[in-house]
Amino acid sequence: MSPQQAQAEAVAGALILDTRQHTDRWAHGVIPGSLHVPRTVLEWVVDPASGFPSPYIESPEQMLIVVCNEGYSSSLAAYNLKRIGFSGATDIVGGFVAWRQAGLPTQGAELCDLDGLDGRWPPEPTLELLQKDLS
Repeated sequence: MSPQQAQAEAVAGALILDTRQHTDRWAHGVIPGSLHVPRTVLEWVVDPASGFPSPYIESPEQMLIVVCNEGYSSSLAAYNLKRIGFSGATDIVGGFVAWRQAGLPTQGAELCDLDGLDGRWPPEPTLELLQKDLS
């Protein structure tokens, strides 16, 4: 789907899964409300049978929108999610680059990769955690 369609679906409750590397996320920011799931563990995090499911994945019918940097690996990832039973899986054409070029909101990744937050975005860090990691 287009970045604009993805944003509208996210506002309506879809979950955006950001599979980009930490370096890309730190350098270019993140989509607000997205969940960081590295591509190498995507199927494990999504599949409840894996033993490592994310609490943010509600059901196989949930709309999951995969985003990578330029839209290539996210297409394959969305295909794999559909293959294992997630009928609402799709991806953003052109990836995060297209999202930014469309002028859609992004925010810095400073807090989303802190140890102990498991890559969740938006995190709910405590003041103590911030002071520990930023000192």
